[in-house]
Amino acid sequence: MSMRFEEIDWRPTAMGDLSLRRRRDPASGDDVYEVKLGDEFLMSSLFTAGEIALTRLGLEQLPDSELDVAVGGLGLGYTARAVLEDRRVRSLTVIEALGEVIEWHERGYVPLGASLTSDPRCRLVQGDFFAMAGDGSGLDPQEPDRRFHAILLDIDHSPRHVLHPSHSALYEPKGLRALARLLHPGGIFALWSNDPPEAAFNAVLAEVFTRSESHVVDFPNPLQGKPATNTVYVAG
Repeated sequence: MSMRFEEIDWRPTAMGDLSLRRRRDPASGDDVYEVKLGDEFLMSSLFTAGEIALTRLGLEQLPDSELDVAVGGLGLGYTARAVLEDRRVRSLTVIEALGEVIEWHERGYVPLGASLTSDPRCRLVQGDFFAMAGDGSGLDPQEPDRRFHAILLDIDHSPRHVLHPSHSALYEPKGLRALARLLHPGGIFALWSNDPPEAAFNAVLAEVFTRSESHVVDFPNPLQGKPATNTVYVAG
């Protein structure tokens, strides 16, 4: 049995102090992994329904053929793992701004690290997703003009609650048009949000994409003893 609490890693970064912690859940006895940036909780292995739903909803409308997928944000790896569990996926490129997070996976500090880094379809790329999507350089440094069948994004808390002001431009029509150019015809953009569906952002998606919708994902919150929700936006 693991100790009740352990700070596995702590690093100062350009975005703030980053820490990876493990604690034992007293109810289940399972290890819970948590990531904090400064004073904010970024993610927890206790809540993964939204990340998994992001993949399911983002890929379910695509044809039964080989897929190339890009994911913005590595985190604890649950979105990436769900992508690799889809038998159609030929390649997965995960863009993560913090090299420390990639290192956690490469060193096996997080539960999914070994399975992601050992899968030949999966490549972890350090980079600023928002800059790469917006400046024409593309999401694959090895192939700048590369297009994807799906781009799944799970970095900010929501389109209006961003981790850095530079991210906001992506959620406007100009930013989304630049991102849409990185998709194959018929490709899908899907976005995770911690907030309820926003009518204003749905309107922006409808301005750029032919079709768009928002899905509310319900899941239990054992810490509060009541259900919680995330939102997944899907557009193509």
